[in-house]
Formats: sequence, C-alpha cells, structure tokens
Amino acid sequence: MILHDPNRRLSLRDFGITIPIADDRAEKTLALLRAHPWLGPRAVRWYRTPAAERITRADLCRAHSPAYVERLFGDGLEGEIVRTYELMDARGRRHRYHPELARQPLRGILERTLGIVSGTWQCCRLALAEGFCFYFGGGMHHAQWDFGNGFCLLNDIVVAIRKLQAEGLVRTAWVVDVDAHKGDGTAALTSGDPSILTLSVHMARGWPLDGSPQNPNGTPNPSFIPSDIDIPIESGEEDRYVARLAAGLEEMAARLPAPEIAVVVGGADPYEKDGLPSTAGLNLTLAELGARDRLVYDFLKSRRIPQAHLMAGGYGPHAWEVYAQFLPWALLGHLGAGAP
Repeated sequence: MILHDPNRRLSLRDFGITIPIADDRAEKTLALLRAHPWLGPRAVRWYRTPAAERITRADLCRAHSPAYVERLFGDGLEGEIVRTYELMDARGRRHRYHPELARQPLRGILERTLGIVSGTWQCCRLALAEGFCFYFGGGMHHAQWDFGNGFCLLNDIVVAIRKLQAEGLVRTAWVVDVDAHKGDGTAALTSGDPSILTLSVHMARGWPLDGSPQNPNGTPNPSFIPSDIDIPIESGEEDRYVARLAAGLEEMAARLPAPEIAVVVGGADPYEKDGLPSTAGLNLTLAELGARDRLVYDFLKSRRIPQAHLMAGGYGPHAWEVYAQFLPWALLGHLGAGAP
C-alpha cells in the first residue's frame, strides 16, 4: 500500500523557510509507479489517501510532556517553531528564514504537522491490515519529550505506536531507523519501555551527536540516550553498512522475536547525492540504498511482521530516486506481479 495526501505539501517555503525539502519526492515517484506497465493499471489496489482523522492532545501526551503540548497549542507555538527549525542563529539573525516570502503564517506548521502524525498512525493501521504500507510523510524522529528538534516538532513515530497500543491494536513494536541521523528523539522517548525496541543505523559523527553529552545547565543531553541497538557508521565505512544493518536486525529478532508491527524510518538522506550539508558524513550509492531497503523489507516479510514505512529525511533534487528505486520492487513483491 502507498499512503499519500496530494493536498499536503512537504516543502516549507509556504512559511518562508528555505530548508531544501522538495514536494516532488512523492509526485515523481508516483508518476513512475502510475507509468509502470503492471502497477499502473492496478493503482486502485495500492494507492490510498488519508482519512480525515485527527490526532488529539491526549494522543500527543503519550509521547510528549503536557507542558510542551500546552505550549504548542498556546502562545509559545511560534517560539517552539523557531527553535525546532533553527530559524535564528546564535546571534539572533535569521537562518534559512525569509518571512517576507511566506504565504502562510508560521503557526500553520502545527496543523500541517498534526496531519503528518495522523498519516503515520493511519499508515500503521494499513500495515496491520495489509502487511505493508509506505507513507509519503512522517519520520519525525528528533522530537523530544519537551521540545522539538531537527525540523521535528512532534515525534509521530512514538505517538502513533502508543496510540495503537492504547487502542489495543498492538502490544509490541520495532522501530527500524535507517535515516542518516541518529533517531535520538525516538530513543529517548522509548528508553526503558520494553514494548518498543529501537534500532538506529546512522552517521557516527555530526548532528545530533556533535554537541556535548551534558547541557549547559548540567542536565543530560537526550540526543545521547542510546537506542536499544545503535549502529554508528564512520565516513568511509559505507561498504560495511548493509552487513552491519543485517547483524543489527538479527539482534533485534533475538531480543524481541515477534513484534506486532515494525515502523521503518526510511530516509533517503544517506544518499551520496543528498542536498543537506549535515548528511555529508554518510554517502551511500543508490545501489547500496537499494540493498538496504530490500534487506529490511525481506527481513520483516520473512517473519510476517507488518511493516509501516515512513519517508523521513531526504533533501534536494535527487532524494526521490531512492523511493523510486524501492517502491516498484516492494509493491510488485507485495501484490504479486502478474496476479489477477
């Protein structure tokens, strides 16, 4: 299944923010799928749009502090957005932010984010029903308990899993995070929770691990809270990436053999052609990314674990190539090429 909202833009330019997130990741990939000789005529079997279901404050408070949620729905929202999207530098100057170009008020980012969280939750439900679903959205893995971070205002991954648990749809879950950056928010929010097992394979150096393990006030920096399985990849070790990920997946299966769902935080940003400077520490080829994605898909399918894939990070004009490589292969395998 593919879940996509054609009315929800991914680019932040509507708000005057010039982070290089391109809307065409989904559109280019979907055009390729619709032009496929077998998949195109069968789009009704694999294409879905999200239902108009909303995420509540109570849902958010299963992953975030009530005080933070209150700030988001109150006067503190714009300040949280500025901090989360790094719109001001240390000297108080605008950074990748041009409010004179905005077509929507900055506060509108919250409504868009809530829609993405709802999409992740719906993607998980479709995965439970169908075995596989890919959502063109989600993967906001840097959001922490009481603050947003790394362009992630809310952690849709943890919100969605805990909502499924509250609804009695699942008890246990894996999070397989293959984005270029460590899934630090997800690791911190699920630390000590035996029902959610997390794996993150990521750049060994660079953001969010380029700061200090201690905050200036002496409190621990939550970005350094470990995932259950962390696989840091040093620059130059790309040829070992797939083998180390395979070993990590085997370790997950040994620790929690039969989760009721796996959420895959996909991420095209390890791609050597990615457009975000902070991903420069990891440069996988398109072939290596294809091997990564096939490994994860086959590992989960062979164990009959429903898998919900989120688009996650991917920046610049080449990001779509990663999804365009994986999704035709995955859909053909899931639906059965040549099936009636």
